[in-house]
Amino acid sequence: MVTWVATFVVRRLTARFSIIVVPDDRRVHERATPTLGGAAMYVGLLVSMIVASQIPGLAPLFRGSSDPLGLVVAASVIFAVGMTDDLREMSAPAKLSGQILAGTVLYLFGVSMLYFRAPFLGTVVLSADLIPVMTVIWVVGMANAVNLVDGLDGLAAGIVGIAAAAFFFYSHQLILAGTIQPGSGPLFCAIVVGICVGFLPHNFHPAKIFMGDAGALMLGLLMAASTISVVGQTDQDFSGRTFFFFAPVLIPFLILGIPILDTAFAIVRRAGRRVNPAAPDKNHLHHRLMRLGHGQTRSVLILWTWTALLSGLVLYPSYFKGGLSVVPIGIAALAVALYTLFGVRGRTEVPKS
Repeated sequence: MVTWVATFVVRRLTARFSIIVVPDDRRVHERATPTLGGAAMYVGLLVSMIVASQIPGLAPLFRGSSDPLGLVVAASVIFAVGMTDDLREMSAPAKLSGQILAGTVLYLFGVSMLYFRAPFLGTVVLSADLIPVMTVIWVVGMANAVNLVDGLDGLAAGIVGIAAAAFFFYSHQLILAGTIQPGSGPLFCAIVVGICVGFLPHNFHPAKIFMGDAGALMLGLLMAASTISVVGQTDQDFSGRTFFFFAPVLIPFLILGIPILDTAFAIVRRAGRRVNPAAPDKNHLHHRLMRLGHGQTRSVLILWTWTALLSGLVLYPSYFKGGLSVVPIGIAALAVALYTLFGVRGRTEVPKS
C-alpha cells in the first residue's frame, strides 16, 4: 500500500521535473515515460521495516540481529547508485563499485554467505577470506540479473514478486521442518512481495512510470539478502521429502531462472561480439519473444508464467509427498513452451518509436 501511494507522488514529481525516458532504438516503449519509480519502492522498504519493528512477533528480529539495519543501509547505498545512474548516466566501473560497496555493507552487518551445498561436493564451508567475496558476488549477480531483465512494462516487478513469494513459502517450510531458525529472510521476502505488488499497477503495460536502475538494483539486493539469510547461513539438510533439491544454493537460481539465464546469455552474446558486457542491446529474452509475434503484455505474462513454473518446481517437494505431483508442472511447462514458440503468428520485429 505504501509503495502504491508513494508512486503517485513520485509520478507527479518526475513529470514536473521532466525526469523521463524518451523512446529510442534500443527501447520498446513508444512514448516518453517518467522514471525513478525506485524512489517509491525505497519509501515502501523504509516504512515496511519501521512497521515490522513495531510488531510484537517480529520485534525480536530487530533487537537480536543486525540484519534488518544492514539491509536498510545496503539498500540505501545501492538505491543511491541506481538513482544517480537514472539522473545522469554513470560509468560501468563506478556503478559496479557502488554495488560492491552495498554487498560489503551487507557482509559487515552479518548478512553473509557462510555455507553452500554443491552437487557431488556436499556442504562447503567458506573460509573467512571467501565469505565477503562470495557475499559481494551474490549481491552483484542478483542486482544485475534483475536490472538486465527490466526491459518490458511490469516484467521485473512481476518476476521478482513471484520469486520472493515462492522463496517466502520455501523458507517457511524450512522453519517448520526445523532446518533453519526463524530469521530475517522470510521478512525480507514478504517486504519484497509488498513492494512489487504496490508498484505493478503503475508499471504494467502501458507503464505510467519505470522503476529505473534505482528500483531494479534495489530489488536485486533485497532478493540477494533474502536468499543469503535462508540458504547461505545453514549447513543442515532438509530431509523428509523424497524429491528434495540437489543443493540449497541452487534454489535462488531456479526461482530467479529467467533473469539469471538472461544475464548469462547477454554476457556470452556480448563477449562474442567483443563489446562491453554492460552495453545495451535488443536481444534479451523479452525482445526475442516480441520478435516471435508476442506483444509486450503477452511476453510479460509468458515470462511471469515461466517464473511461476520454476518456482513450483522448487516448491513441490516441500508440499507434496508423491512424485506424481510434478506431472502438472511438467504439462504446464510444455504447454507454455509450445504456446511461446508456435502459438502466435504476428509481428516479426520489435516495435520501434
